[in-house]
Amino acid sequence: MPIIMNELNWVGSSEPFIDRPHISELYHITLGRYGGHSLSGAKKNEDGCLVWACEKGDWEFSAILDAHYSAESAELVVKGLEGIKAELAEAIDQAVPHCFKELETRIVTLFKSTAFRDECRRVKGETACLLVFRKENYVWWLSIGDCVLYLFHPELAAFDQYQLNQRNFYEWIGRVNTFEKPVPCFSSGTRELRKGKNTFLLATDGMTECPGTGYANAKNVYRVFEQTENPQAGVHHLLKAVEQNGGRDSATLIGWQVDCFEEGSEPSNGRVRPELRQE
Repeated sequence: MPIIMNELNWVGSSEPFIDRPHISELYHITLGRYGGHSLSGAKKNEDGCLVWACEKGDWEFSAILDAHYSAESAELVVKGLEGIKAELAEAIDQAVPHCFKELETRIVTLFKSTAFRDECRRVKGETACLLVFRKENYVWWLSIGDCVLYLFHPELAAFDQYQLNQRNFYEWIGRVNTFEKPVPCFSSGTRELRKGKNTFLLATDGMTECPGTGYANAKNVYRVFEQTENPQAGVHHLLKAVEQNGGRDSATLIGWQVDCFEEGSEPSNGRVRPELRQE
C-alpha cells in the first residue's frame, strides 16, 4: 500500500517575503520564511525548501536550500526531488534501518546522474542543500554546503551539543557542482534520538549570520526553544529577531518536535553526567 503524504514546497523567486516574516504549518512542522529587510538592501530571496510528512507523524522528510546569484539552482533541486518522489516514497516506506541507506542511495544517484548534472550546467548560480529524514527514533541527514541542522534535547545540551552537521563552505549544487568532481563532496550521518522531546531545526545562514542576534552560537538558538512554548513559537521568535536586527539575507527555517518513548544508548557503567566526563 503506497504511503500517504502531504507536502509543501517553495522557492523564494515565487514569493520573496521581503520585509514580511511568514509562518506556515504542515501538521506538526513549522516553516518560517523571511526575505530580509529592504532598508538593509534586501531585493530578492534565493532560498527554497521542500517538506513531506504524514498526518500520523510517523516520519518527516525536509530539504532546505540557500542559493546565490539566482534561485535557479534551488528550483532545480526541488524539481529534481519532486521528479523522483515515487522512488523516495518507496525508500521512506521501508523499515528501519533499511530506509535510511535506501533514501541516501536514491538521492545521491539523482545528483550524480548525467541528466541532472547537465541541467546544473545550464542554471545561473549554485545552492547549498540540506536534506533531513526522521523515522522512529533515528534521524538521517545529507548536507552540501553551509545550511545547519540542530537537534535540541536537555541531555545533549548538558554537553553543549546542539548541532548535528558542520557547515562546509565551497560546496554547492548548480553551475559549480560538487557532484561534478571525481569524488563528490558532501556529509551525511544518522543519529539516535534521546528519550523525551527532541526538537529539530533546519536553518539557512540568513539566521545564523544575522548581526546582533547571537545566533552564530548554537547555544543561543537552543535557549530560544528552551524558553518558548513550542517549535512554532521558537521559529517565530527567531525570524522576528532577524527582522528587528535588520537582517539583509533571506532566512528560512523548518522546525518540529518529536516525542521519543525509547531509551537512548547509555554507557555500560551507568549514566554519564557532564561534570564527570573525561576531557
